[in-house]
Amino acid sequence: MDSFFSDKSSKILIAGHKGLVGSAIVKKLSESGYTNLLLRTHSELDLTRQAQVEKFFSTHKPNYVILAAAKVGGIHANNTYPAEFISINLQIQTNVIHSAYTNEVKKILFLGSSCIYPKYAPQPIKEDALLTGPLEQTNEWYAIAKIAGIKMCQAYRLQYNWDAISGMPTNLYGPNDNFHPENSHVLPALMRRFHEAKVGNAKEVVVWGSGSPLREFLHVDDLADAVVFLMDKYSGLEHVNIGSGKEVSIKELAELVKEVVGFQGELVWDSSKPDGTPRKLMDSSKLAGLGWVPKISLRDGLVDTYKWYLEYVKQ
Repeated sequence: MDSFFSDKSSKILIAGHKGLVGSAIVKKLSESGYTNLLLRTHSELDLTRQAQVEKFFSTHKPNYVILAAAKVGGIHANNTYPAEFISINLQIQTNVIHSAYTNEVKKILFLGSSCIYPKYAPQPIKEDALLTGPLEQTNEWYAIAKIAGIKMCQAYRLQYNWDAISGMPTNLYGPNDNFHPENSHVLPALMRRFHEAKVGNAKEVVVWGSGSPLREFLHVDDLADAVVFLMDKYSGLEHVNIGSGKEVSIKELAELVKEVVGFQGELVWDSSKPDGTPRKLMDSSKLAGLGWVPKISLRDGLVDTYKWYLEYVKQ
């Protein structure tokens, strides 16, 4: 297997370099001494347009591709725009993976999401749980597209002996996360609410549910580290889970975010509101067996994320 680390001047396309994941990968590669990163904004290269993608690959001939571009969103967005979530993601993946193959890219890494797994998969979720049961209905359109991406990488490996691999991250957080009041995930939403309560001298913050569900979080810089590790060390048919292996209750998470932000008021739980899935933990023992483990603790990661939030997001 050609070593990803052998030539720091290799041309590496990071598709989706402006997002939470892509920006962390760019930072990691730059810090590691890679000097030839191919970065294009959506206005410069629309990955849903086959002709544009084919022209880009034939002109620039990247050596490696990390596919972190996707249309993403929370439950509300998935329910409202199912056609866009399945069609846009399928278009991006198909165009990039096929053009990478036809232009002799040495290796591609496709990034998915833990939502590919069945809603009632045994916990912690192993890679072989894929396609063993029905999906969570609220994001099945996105999940189906991501499953198709995994299968496409596998198909090209089987038919052409091409080095296409897939990684499935758990819930991610960190700098460049989405802190939008309506469309953000649980961790940035909590951070924003506690910050605004602190600034506004609010007496309390009300959080939905009982706080009992368990969730797994991974700092996006740890994910970027794992991506570079997999590009260098892994070549296999099966996708690889990328998680922290640690669970935290929503209650513990809220208390920790409250502490990091410095909100002094009360935290009130509205148990009349739904909790969601009681537990969602991925089994990342395959990745650990290859020799990679995360390095950033949840507390340190939250401190880092709040610093970024104060600099770039707060009004």
